[in-house]
Amino acid sequence: MSHARRVAFMALAGICFVLGVIGAFLPIMPTTCFMLLAVWFASRSSPRFAAWIRRHPRFGPTVVAWEAERAIPRHAKWLAGIMLMVSMVVLAFTVSLMWLKLLLILGLTLLGAWIMTRPEPATES
Repeated sequence: MSHARRVAFMALAGICFVLGVIGAFLPIMPTTCFMLLAVWFASRSSPRFAAWIRRHPRFGPTVVAWEAERAIPRHAKWLAGIMLMVSMVVLAFTVSLMWLKLLLILGLTLLGAWIMTRPEPATES
């Protein structure tokens, strides 16, 4: 891998990690998807950073569960479902174009269904 590509991947890993941390504190920002992206970019540029994220007590278990089993912990499913519903309500009252509103709500509904049908990690109690 070229040096420029490695630097770009490392920068993207850092940006995704920061966005994931912000998402841990702001309910309107996702955390897990940014952490998964951070690990993906880091594994191509800095395996040490990727390993650190996987070992992180707050973010690591969800990332490891997804990588190992394509599983989503129950608490993450509930949180995602609640946030998707809040987003749908906000969209219902803020988007004026009916076709766009319905399309966005349908998309969020399908995303929620996909999330809820993922298995839960075998190691989760």
